[in-house]
Amino acid sequence: MTAETRPERKADRFHDECGVVGVYGHPEAANLAYLGLYALQHRGQEGAGIVSSDGQLLMSHRGLGLVADVFDQDVMRRLVGNAAIAHNRYSTAGRTLLKNTQPFVVEFVGGGLAVAHNGNIVNALQLREELEERGSIFQSSVDTEVIIHLMAAVAGGSTVERAIEALSQVQGAYSLLLLDRDQMIAIRDPHGFRPLVLGRIKDAVVVASETCALDLIGADYEREVEPGEVVVASKKGLESHFPFKSAEAHRCVFEYVYFSRPDSTIYGRSVYQVRKALGRRLAQERPAEADLVIPVPDSGVPAALGFAEESGYEFDFGLIRNHYVGRTFIEPQDEIRHFGVKVKLNAQRQVLQNKRVVVVDDSIVRGTTSRKIVAMLRQGGASEVHMRISSPPTIGPCFYGVDTPTRDELVASSHSVEQIREYIGADSLGFLSEEGLYGFLPEPSSKGYCDACFTGRYPVRVADDGRSRQLVLFEVKGG
Repeated sequence: MTAETRPERKADRFHDECGVVGVYGHPEAANLAYLGLYALQHRGQEGAGIVSSDGQLLMSHRGLGLVADVFDQDVMRRLVGNAAIAHNRYSTAGRTLLKNTQPFVVEFVGGGLAVAHNGNIVNALQLREELEERGSIFQSSVDTEVIIHLMAAVAGGSTVERAIEALSQVQGAYSLLLLDRDQMIAIRDPHGFRPLVLGRIKDAVVVASETCALDLIGADYEREVEPGEVVVASKKGLESHFPFKSAEAHRCVFEYVYFSRPDSTIYGRSVYQVRKALGRRLAQERPAEADLVIPVPDSGVPAALGFAEESGYEFDFGLIRNHYVGRTFIEPQDEIRHFGVKVKLNAQRQVLQNKRVVVVDDSIVRGTTSRKIVAMLRQGGASEVHMRISSPPTIGPCFYGVDTPTRDELVASSHSVEQIREYIGADSLGFLSEEGLYGFLPEPSSKGYCDACFTGRYPVRVADDGRSRQLVLFEVKGG
């Protein structure tokens, strides 16, 4: 979402940067988009916005915070029309600013245009410098605005034609929604890095980052928006175009591991069932002698269930999650051991007492959270703690629309599994293999997926010094 970094953020997780939803051809388009944002709240919690169209004007409201904080009945009554696009934001910027919140709204020849984007334009810095040299003035620090300026620079043409011409200059990841007074346009990059799905409510068209948004508003899932596809919803109906040079698909496999809601269908498969399959494969590859399997809630639950089913061990919740914790909290002046984790998780002594425990999580990023969890389980009475991770070691940052630590901050980039085990204090530690990551497929293969954070194989070649989140020079392999 942006070229800026946030050095003070030390969350021990990867974070998908945003979610998008669009509705065309429904009298309550904005209300449906609002509900869709609720379903996609996990994809971004720092800001939200909705833009609607009544066929003449675009109406917009954006704000900082959760969906419930940004919108109320008075706001929603002003967002009239039969078309709307919406956006949840998770930024990597140094500060969370309203000016960086999407959808962006600008005035073009012929009327207004709104843009909402999930992804990361990896040559955004280069393009921005070129545009500024030609006189463009930027109002935000996010890469999405580069697309708008590229569209404005196109001499004539329809909104669709301008968008295609602009995106032909762009490299990287984008699941993009555009709205003008006449139509809604959904575009997915040729690699298909970030998910985007298409559904319907009778004759109305719905586009969203995940199917859980379709489920909430009663839309029927039809299919993915294909990599490289441009879908146009207008009074003429639904049109599909494939104007870009074809490229090998590289769908983000981490959507299965962690990002997506487990009740979503992503890339044609149930996220929940894939995560269970990862847990079963993990039990085959990295067994442990234990009495009990517990998850790190909530993301580790399906994989832990799969591990327990495959191993034959009892499954229980040895850690309870507090679901009412905000993104930040005020720490006490007097140090409390493991405060940061304890405010979100609490160990159940009645479940853990004198048990050999397998604790299943989806990933280890810095290792600091895993270290605190292991200590918490021992303090809660566990006699042994065996950590199992339902993905391979994370060795590289993502540059395709995910907020990740730098390479130097990823513990697996510079430490062996045994060194990580020693650091987190577990009796044993096991990761899923690269092959096992694709065990849910009929013929396991990484073809069609991006797993660069696990393998270092970046589909878009990167010139990275190991410290930068935003790439400066990019070259598409083979093109």
